[in-house]
Amino acid sequence: MRRRTFDGLMATAGLVLAAVLLVAGGLLSFAHTFVSDQVREQLVAQKIFFPPAGEAIADPAIKPYLSQYAGQQLTTGPQAKAYADHFIAVHIKEMSGDRSYSELSAASRAAPNDTELAGLVNTVFKGETLRGLLLNAYAFDTMGRIALYASFAAFIGAGAMLFLALLGFAHRRRTDPAAELGFHRTPVAANA
Repeated sequence: MRRRTFDGLMATAGLVLAAVLLVAGGLLSFAHTFVSDQVREQLVAQKIFFPPAGEAIADPAIKPYLSQYAGQQLTTGPQAKAYADHFIAVHIKEMSGDRSYSELSAASRAAPNDTELAGLVNTVFKGETLRGLLLNAYAFDTMGRIALYASFAAFIGAGAMLFLALLGFAHRRRTDPAAELGFHRTPVAANA
């Protein structure tokens, strides 16, 4: 194979790969924007606010995690995780005696006339449901951030491939048209 042909093929493949990476970077950037907007829009619609600084977040199981958000509206994935894990979960644990919804529900079914336990089961169910929804918002926000970083990598890769493809085309122009690739086999002498 002629060296110029090989250089042309490799440089063209580099251009194609650069184009693919540009498209991937654009799609990943769009995914980041879409996910971030959706998470923010859905969280804002819930109108959840962190308690103001003071007694509500004085508990040592809450304060280190929520002090930075005191009084703010919950609008981001990291805020959703902090609220779910360090506000809702702490209160559910306190009110349920560290029993899970499943344990409380089984106890309630075993004592169908215990209205106080039935009310606790209902409250814990609602709390765990909200907690799960907030943690899903956090998960989607994290996926959006990963898409953003992946888009940066794709754009950098596209730039590198474009640069290498241009170097390949420049090398092709300087190569002697008659030059062959240096993949010649040399005969191996047989042992006599």
